Amino acid sequence: MKRIVFTLFAALLAVPAFAQMKGMDMKDMDMKMEKKGAKGTVHKATGVVTQVDADKGKVTIKHGPVQSMKWPAMSMTFTVKDKALLEKLPKDKKVDFEFRQQGKDYIITGVK
Repeated sequence: MKRIVFTLFAALLAVPAFAQMKGMDMKDMDMKMEKKGAKGTVHKATGVVTQVDADKGKVTIKHGPVQSMKWPAMSMTFTVKDKALLEKLPKDKKVDFEFRQQGKDYIITGVK
């Protein structure tokens, strides 16, 4: 008797969850997975170096729009992956650069 009651109770709990999923397709799914995948994406931008903090391995760049991130033009501080990249990032130089998102940080991985 306890098994029957338990089975019926479990089935009743499963019905609303199943009904909710029944009408879903991929477009209805939470896009957080897509955002997580974007973190490994290499993004490209062009800008002018406005400040360099060699001790912290950080550089502030006033960059144009970044299509892949849907960002407007702005100034922001990036961390460099390798401090040797700072040689290519002197103040007031126009640069083409690549970066990745790592957690809440944006890491410059290449400079042209």
